[in-house]
Amino acid sequence: MNVGAEALAVRGLVKSYGRTRVLDGVTFVVPEGSVVGLLGPNGSGKSTTVRILLGLARADEGTATVQGRPYRRLAAPGRVVGATGEELGLHPRHTAHEHLAILAAGLRVPDVRCDAVLEQVGLAGVGRRRLGTYSLGMRQRLGIAGALLGEPRVLLLDEPANGLDPEGVVWLRGLLRAFVARGGSVLVTSHQLAELERVVDALVVLERGRVAAAGTLTELVGDGTLEDFYLDVRRRAAVTVGDEGADGC
Repeated sequence: MNVGAEALAVRGLVKSYGRTRVLDGVTFVVPEGSVVGLLGPNGSGKSTTVRILLGLARADEGTATVQGRPYRRLAAPGRVVGATGEELGLHPRHTAHEHLAILAAGLRVPDVRCDAVLEQVGLAGVGRRRLGTYSLGMRQRLGIAGALLGEPRVLLLDEPANGLDPEGVVWLRGLLRAFVARGGSVLVTSHQLAELERVVDALVVLERGRVAAAGTLTELVGDGTLEDFYLDVRRRAAVTVGDEGADGC
């Protein structure tokens, strides 16, 4: 890992949809060789931030870079950053292997990678089953397989533990820590605070489109729990909004 190197960086992101400002100066960095958790309630700006990082939306102001470049300027973006989320595009009549083969063709990686990632995520035995028969947990594993297909150095994972059973959650934790141990970097969103606490190195908390807290897990949580810290951040944010409203009366 290069000391101080940035795997992901967002600086001064501003984004509005109509009259609604969803990001208001968001700034944070994901250092190489780390797992950073991106937290916040629905509507806080998490999804918009990730979409801008992946080139799926344009910021009104500010920059978002992957290894120092905007996603759209990467020579082979799918081989630099792997992502999960709404854009997975599963077809119920395709098999897992067929789905990955389509992705592999787009990434220009050999078809043998499909079998390799199916093995890596524990789906080798069901890779020829149609996706319509897959459980939520199996689809989550397949989404992670797709993210790993191009052998990226950076992962952006949106709620990757949803639908996983306890064994699957333990597996995911090990996968992420192994990925980072090999020099990779991860930005992960999750509402499962207890599990997130066991895997992240640092946290960024968004509240109403702004960074409400950011730092290493040790700096922010100390001897407490992530759940207590997060709820305290939300309480303080609510008081701040209330005070601003009172000043405007």
